[in-house]
Amino acid sequence: MIKASIDIGSNSILLLIGELTNGHLLVKENESNVTGLGRELDNNKKFILEAMDDSYNVLAEYAKICKKYDIKLSEVIVTATEASRVAGNAKEFFKKIEEKIGFKVSIITSKAEAYYSTVGILLDKNITEEVITIMDIGGASTELIQVEVASKKISHSFSMPIGAVRMNNWKEKGISEVKLAEVLKEYSDDLLKLKADKVYCVAGTMTSIANMYLKNKSFKEDEVHGLNFKTYELVDLSKKYEAFSPEDFLTAFPFLGKRSQTISSGIVLAKRIFEVLDTQSIYISTFGLRYGTAIEDKIAPHFLA
Repeated sequence: MIKASIDIGSNSILLLIGELTNGHLLVKENESNVTGLGRELDNNKKFILEAMDDSYNVLAEYAKICKKYDIKLSEVIVTATEASRVAGNAKEFFKKIEEKIGFKVSIITSKAEAYYSTVGILLDKNITEEVITIMDIGGASTELIQVEVASKKISHSFSMPIGAVRMNNWKEKGISEVKLAEVLKEYSDDLLKLKADKVYCVAGTMTSIANMYLKNKSFKEDEVHGLNFKTYELVDLSKKYEAFSPEDFLTAFPFLGKRSQTISSGIVLAKRIFEVLDTQSIYISTFGLRYGTAIEDKIAPHFLA
């Protein structure tokens, strides 16, 4: 059975098409495009026209890919996360997407993000621990999840209103350190519960950092997935690139594309969270939300925002 899922995030939009057999997913297509849908969201409280145009064009291209596999667009599981929960014009925009392209978009809760991301990452058969901590740095929010692997039971999860795009917007205003400190203080009790020597990381910010760590010019998913490295190496990476401009990042790592605008903020955010969690080891997974929704093939009603 061929299944398709799309994850509309605050920074990137991802497409997954796979063949589902007995709970296993054989990937046919895996696309990622940075559209920055959540850019300037804190200022405007809505999606800006340029971001919507970029996102619309990417979704139109994804529709063409789905049609090649004879997938009905109305049956594609399409989810939208933090930026779409905040933007006042999100529902209007997604109505246009449904009417003109054919995708029905579900805006989901942070609890849904935690659940489906967990389902996705636990497809990785190399996970042997009884309990793991998962981190998903998005564009506008960061989810942290503690899960019992065998039962797939989430013992604790929470979402912080900070991500690479939001952090970068604050950086441009000169308030990123103050705002980051405020968020970490507000969620200090939750963070204390999730302290972990090893953290499993999903989503674009951390997979991009991993690819930079490998010194790859193009994104190499097979090399990134399952990569382990130490937090002190992330600190070294942060120091190495702290003076880089977005143009410098794009020259050194062409695969970043528009993510070159926010990757510096993403590195700083990841480093600070790992400091609070006392994390020593980082595991990178390219699985995540879109894998979980593809496996489940539906969004439960109580997960809709």
